[in-house]
Amino acid sequence: ISSLQTIGYVCETIDPEILVTQSNPILTAVIQGANSEEPSQEVRFAAITALYNSLEFVRQNFENEGERNVIMQTVCEATQSPDPTVQVAAYECLVRIMQLYYDKMSFYMEKALLGLTVTGMKHAEDKIVLQAIEFWSTLCDEEIELHLEMEDAREFERQPDRQSFNFAKSSLGLVMPTLLDLLTRQDEDADEDEWNVSMAAATCLSLLAQTVGNDIVNFVIPFVEQNIAHRDWHYREAAVMAFGSILDGPEPSVLNPLVAQALPMLIGMVQDQVVQVKDSAAWTLGRVCDLLMDCIQLGVHLHSLVSALVAGLEDNARIVSNCCWALMNITEQLGGTDAETYPLSEYFEGI
Repeated sequence: ISSLQTIGYVCETIDPEILVTQSNPILTAVIQGANSEEPSQEVRFAAITALYNSLEFVRQNFENEGERNVIMQTVCEATQSPDPTVQVAAYECLVRIMQLYYDKMSFYMEKALLGLTVTGMKHAEDKIVLQAIEFWSTLCDEEIELHLEMEDAREFERQPDRQSFNFAKSSLGLVMPTLLDLLTRQDEDADEDEWNVSMAAATCLSLLAQTVGNDIVNFVIPFVEQNIAHRDWHYREAAVMAFGSILDGPEPSVLNPLVAQALPMLIGMVQDQVVQVKDSAAWTLGRVCDLLMDCIQLGVHLHSLVSALVAGLEDNARIVSNCCWALMNITEQLGGTDAETYPLSEYFEGI
């Protein structure tokens, strides 16, 4: 154990370029310790941690299909360890591998990673769930970046250096039901700054929306319609959070009618009896005002919207912050001219 821990510390602290020449013996040692046949879970944990710290400088080994297969098999098997600490470390490895070696992951996504990470998101242990969600958030980050690279290449009429495998788009059917369910895992006693499962799920959903665009709408809207008036506040809040999380990604032409239909209910939910629901409703309205202001019909929605946001200024600090942000977005979207008056002018005194 001490030897593997020392290898891990060396890999963590020494410049990867210096360690490249030692990648083979280091990899041999950590793979041996992380192997599923190793009886000691403490040894496996130390080995998986060392493997995580070595991933940056074993690129040459990842180029070799045989060696890559051994690494991936070892990490995937470690996600099934009876020890949760080993499982968490293994999922952390998968997150880092996706970040570093996306281009090599097509075969493994199909054979193992999709199923393993969806299973991980259903685990009873929050730390495992968080890492399984992080895998998909990281995957989305990679595909968003690849999409930007492809757009740049198209603009300059050249071939992109890398291609996207569209893992997120092809996996929505399996990932989305689990992810939406995780939105209902709020902890009312948790500190608002403490990272938890429902927050991670909402962040991942937002990244998925940016990655797949319109394709996410058909998965989210039925969930919203089913739960936005639910008696259990966990489901009400999850529905509002899901709706707010997909407002950046799909085309405005797809979102506009949905937002226009939902606005009256969202405005009313700023006065919900539960702080978490009010908070998410105010945040979602802020997103609408920031991203889709054209959905707000000034003669129909503006008075009730501003009234609800101003009332929220006397509420819990979390709600005050989001209401201020929403009002700021309205001001920025409707302003920008030198006119003596504009649609918000009549509300200044009340605000």
